[in-house]
Amino acid sequence: MDRNLALELVRVTEAAALACGRWVGKGEKMAADEAATTAMRRTLDSIGIDGTVVIGEGEMDEAPMLYIGEKVGNGSAPEVDIAVDPLEGTNICAKGTNGSITTIAMAPRGGFLHAPDMYMDKIVVGPSAKGVIDINVSPTENLKRVAEAKGCYVEDLTVVILDRPRHEKMIQEVRKAGARIHLIPDGDVAPAIAAAVDGSGVDLLMGIGGAPEGVLAAAALKCMGGDMQGRLIFMTKEERDRAKAMGIDEFDRIYSAEDMARGDVFFAATGVTNGELLRGVRYTAGGAETHSIVMRSKSRTVRFVESKHFFDYKPVY
Repeated sequence: MDRNLALELVRVTEAAALACGRWVGKGEKMAADEAATTAMRRTLDSIGIDGTVVIGEGEMDEAPMLYIGEKVGNGSAPEVDIAVDPLEGTNICAKGTNGSITTIAMAPRGGFLHAPDMYMDKIVVGPSAKGVIDINVSPTENLKRVAEAKGCYVEDLTVVILDRPRHEKMIQEVRKAGARIHLIPDGDVAPAIAAAVDGSGVDLLMGIGGAPEGVLAAAALKCMGGDMQGRLIFMTKEERDRAKAMGIDEFDRIYSAEDMARGDVFFAATGVTNGELLRGVRYTAGGAETHSIVMRSKSRTVRFVESKHFFDYKPVY
């Protein structure tokens, strides 16, 4: 695929961030998500791709736009699969707290795991600890392995975990092992990426979050040379049936980043509110400033993009 598509994806996430950034702190998570989704779709349709959404806002009867199976782009080559989360951290955006982003990933047709909207157990590390994690062993053992690989003490590590009752046992074990914990209220894609960025202050992400978000994180980790393992968590028979209908028949399979994102993968994200990885949208007189990350797996190029937008010359949605 044309390497310039990476920068086209930044336009998509920037447009979404500029649109939903107006809703930060206003307590209207649905309005913020709708604004991001509308802007993202309109910008996607201006790009020279024949795209199909495989990770999106839901099924066609659940989501008015960017639903699973929706066609995006202007219809020209190449044929690609699209994974999107127009606003990851809707509650974060509504409350004006840290860590919401707009994000998108692209792969050749058939490149993404068609993950249903359900839970996934995940563990994520950066390149320096690639190959040492094992989702089947205890958090304590994984912490020891990562510390050894990074040449530090367990006490030096910071682990990001979603603040949920289901993680209470894990949290207690990680604390007992001596590692530091950063509990987050929502949105585990940005922390997963941060685990692969030197100097971010994040060393690992552990715990159960959304499976679609797992695919987006896998796309980024593949581009950055990080490591990830994920396993689907089935709560009901209906979830198993839905997964099977989407082509998943190995219910106990442990997926690597390569399994979830195959081929020449592109990833982009733009900050909506401030976080460890990206700064949020800053509005100025007649414009705004955005902070984004964009990457490609083929070249392992990772760019941080600071953009100034002037609304008189570049209307936003």
